[in-house]
Amino acid sequence: MLRIENLTKTYGDNKAVDSLTLHIGRGEIYAFIGHNGAGKTTAIKCCCGILGFDEGEIFVDGVSVRENPLECKKKIAYIPDNPNLYEFLSGIKYLNFIADIYGVPQKEREERIKKYADLFELTSDLAQPVSAYSHGMKQKLAIISGLIHAPELIIMDEPFVGLDPKSSYLLKELMHEHCDRGGAIFFSTHILEVAEKLCDKVAIIKKGKLIVSGNMEEVRGTESLENVFLELEEAHVKNTN
Repeated sequence: MLRIENLTKTYGDNKAVDSLTLHIGRGEIYAFIGHNGAGKTTAIKCCCGILGFDEGEIFVDGVSVRENPLECKKKIAYIPDNPNLYEFLSGIKYLNFIADIYGVPQKEREERIKKYADLFELTSDLAQPVSAYSHGMKQKLAIISGLIHAPELIIMDEPFVGLDPKSSYLLKELMHEHCDRGGAIFFSTHILEVAEKLCDKVAIIKKGKLIVSGNMEEVRGTESLENVFLELEEAHVKNTN
């Protein structure tokens, strides 16, 4: 569903992402882990067509992000860690605006908005301006707007930040349902316990370079993901010094 081949993105002399290769298949929930500044958000934005890149290729369901970004974006939902929403709109107007962009028919959009707004207990707030929303409410609105066009690939950057425990649980359930229907999810997180329990596969990145990737059980072995992450980070630092 998402194929990243030798992705390289530079800022001046700094390689934010360095020859990254990852393959995310249908039905997979894939965690992307690394410290702040490791290159996760840059890689994610390249996958979504938000940032250009210097080398490599990215394919969404076989379609090149570089050559046909619009077609790729139709298949993707991107949910950032800090949603930058149009705060002058009400919640419902924002959702309808997003539905208009993706050409979602009226009946389908109404059904999806009702389903997800009820689920996240946001229905009564949809008439309010987004500027009046808390961070958690904005995150819920961003999640609903991402699901409104029934994307095949969901890409998220720290999706659980700002969510209360109930909303986090609901999002995890939706992630499982999405992948059970043949979709795929690629997301970054600092919450290693969530990644360990939720994900089929995991990739760990350090200073733009992939340290390890594979099935969660294979990467973790007999240890916790947290221990593996810290050990790999330490070993990588020693090898690069």
